[in-house]
Amino acid sequence: MKVESLNTIGFFGVPNPEIIAKYPDAQWIDLDIDFGAPDSKILPDAYCKIIKNVINNALHFKPDKIVAATGKDKCDSGWFAAQVLKDLGFDVVESRYEQTEKRRELVISTSGMPLFDKVNAIMDSVIEPSPRPSPRGRGGYVKPEFGFWGVPPNDLEILKLFPDTTHVYGWTRCVEAGVPADIELEMYVDSDVPTVFYSQAFCSKCQLAKYLADKYNGLYIDIDDYASSSVKAKIEAFLRLR
Repeated sequence: MKVESLNTIGFFGVPNPEIIAKYPDAQWIDLDIDFGAPDSKILPDAYCKIIKNVINNALHFKPDKIVAATGKDKCDSGWFAAQVLKDLGFDVVESRYEQTEKRRELVISTSGMPLFDKVNAIMDSVIEPSPRPSPRGRGGYVKPEFGFWGVPPNDLEILKLFPDTTHVYGWTRCVEAGVPADIELEMYVDSDVPTVFYSQAFCSKCQLAKYLADKYNGLYIDIDDYASSSVKAKIEAFLRLR
């Protein structure tokens, strides 16, 4: 396998591990995250904030290379973003990581870690394996009292509203399992666990989130940028009353 030396690589979604292994000394930047980069005004105002982050961060950080998830492991908008970035002059490597076999054990998603820490640990493990929670410690398995289904929200602070006994479902669970394109796992929830089904506004996953929320009597929410006080109150009421 050819190993290349680069200073910075931007990525979005979950790159194929074989691509990650080619750049062991690079500094990886998750372009999905809201770092407060200036708005490039390239995308429409009413558009997925995560994809806006991808474009804005790329123009702000100017990585030497971008590894772009463009298959079912991400979304069509990710594929479109890759084409825009290519047209803007970036060195873009398209990645499709669509295998659904060889699921890794779900340890973080089902642990007693705070939900905020769970989601961050899962996403950090995309590039570097995260420490696995001890089965006997606070981070070990806990019986779920609530569930959070979806992708990591642009506004990660809403995760702090949930108790530590919240299990992670949806695409984020698929990331921990190492199968980001596994639609069967993405649609799975424990039917008896009160679950908040989250989607970023203007994301195609709104379709799944709303459908599953209705099917399992959960709470459907979508957030454009940062959560309003009314959305936070809705989540808090759902958790308190259920």
